Amino acid sequence: MATLRRYLVAGLLVWIPLAITFWVLALLVDLMDQSLLFVPVRFRSEALLGFHLPGLGAVLTIFILLATGAIAANFFGRRLLRFWESGLGRIPIVRSIYGGVKQISDTLFSPDGKAFRRAVLVRYPHPGAWTVALVTGAPEHEVTDHLGRDQVSVFVPTTPNITAGFFLIVPRADTVELQMSVDQALKYIISMGVAEPVRAPARPESIASGTDPNPVPSPRT
Repeated sequence: MATLRRYLVAGLLVWIPLAITFWVLALLVDLMDQSLLFVPVRFRSEALLGFHLPGLGAVLTIFILLATGAIAANFFGRRLLRFWESGLGRIPIVRSIYGGVKQISDTLFSPDGKAFRRAVLVRYPHPGAWTVALVTGAPEHEVTDHLGRDQVSVFVPTTPNITAGFFLIVPRADTVELQMSVDQALKYIISMGVAEPVRAPARPESIASGTDPNPVPSPRT
């Protein structure tokens, strides 16, 4: 009985990650296939091949993104984009929604942005506990008038749903810089601390000299 149970658990550990991975991929492909609605019916796979070919929408979506990025990256594209955003800015409700979403997306996904570039330790939810957080930036303007400038804004993801969490403003001195990447930090949080990333190995010259190029800072007490 114990052997059967061990085999069952081993099988689940193999198939559950695969099933969830394929399920997420299927959702993404189905979502991107919605872009085919912009294609005339006579040019769709149903009309040309007699059946729906999954994945064509994903290819079309990637092509649209690349084409849009190429256009927006040149001089005339940037002027056209500014004209487009100026037009949207004159529509009351759309202006609020589009402006907020664009500001967030520019902060998170811009290559020059600093959001979600570092992982740190912060004290949460009480002074005796620590958790992993992602630095989103530094507060400015009115917040600094009350708290001072030596503050950092962090996002504390929840486990296992990292899309939800808490926004905190904490003193920079109360954070501990981590060597792990943001991806490693997210995996660490999702796994509830089970998948802890290993420390980066020291370079041979550092080992010979007795120094460590990636020291792990100790939490402040």
